[in-house]
Amino acid sequence: MIPPSATRIAAARRLARRSLRGRDRRFLAEGPQAVREAAAHRVDGEPVLTELFVTEDAAGRHGDIVDAARTAGARLHLTPEDTLASLARTVTPQGLVGVCRFLDRPFADVLAARPRLVALLAHVRDPGNAGTVLRCADAAGADAVVLTDASVDVYNPKAVRASVGSLFHLPVAVGVPAPEAVAGLRAAGVRVLAADGAGDRDLDAELDDGTLSSPTAWMFGNEAWGLPEETRALADDVVGVPIHGRAESLNLATAAAVCLYASARAQRAPGGCRSVTSNG
Repeated sequence: MIPPSATRIAAARRLARRSLRGRDRRFLAEGPQAVREAAAHRVDGEPVLTELFVTEDAAGRHGDIVDAARTAGARLHLTPEDTLASLARTVTPQGLVGVCRFLDRPFADVLAARPRLVALLAHVRDPGNAGTVLRCADAAGADAVVLTDASVDVYNPKAVRASVGSLFHLPVAVGVPAPEAVAGLRAAGVRVLAADGAGDRDLDAELDDGTLSSPTAWMFGNEAWGLPEETRALADDVVGVPIHGRAESLNLATAAAVCLYASARAQRAPGGCRSVTSNG
């Protein structure tokens, strides 16, 4: 490893800006978990991780990640802690920042894979929430996550960090207009449910009726004001998560986890949750 040049540091720093991320089609992944997943990921056979900035201390603690980055063909930079801190977006950097190629897939590819469970983020503006919903979708075994053109940039550093590596685990399509997303999913045989507290049906009724066992896309809206009426009207049904206690409501990520896991459970055999070693 060699120290990074000022040019390489400047190129990485500019990826904090969405417009420049889009121009370069590169983004930053920070921390051991994200960098580990990036080093293992390929898109169309090409490694996603292209550069790794790592402090001497982190290189000693995470030699396996450095080796994986080297195997992936990434350019390795032994970086002073103060320089790496200027790249990191966290208060306490963990000594590893990777530069990655964009990895989103065309929406047509998502549909061609005949998905059974999809998270559709429409008007989700908070990057932390977007990353957390992506993580929930991954944990629930969803086949894809789709972000509409009205949602936050999934490559925002906060979104990448909140996904805790899940961004590298399942197909993600971005920038799809909501009407196009709903029409495409419906044409692929996927029922689209808008998650909204004011829904005509509730999640318990969906589970009791057995309708969640069919291919389903859950559409989630803005953190503060939910889904606009015109977007909500696109869905096949509007479903609310019942509140059995005294809480006023659920936040977006919690509601998403409940809905996605309800579908995941309904789509699996009566034996229960899939084990980590199962192929089912």
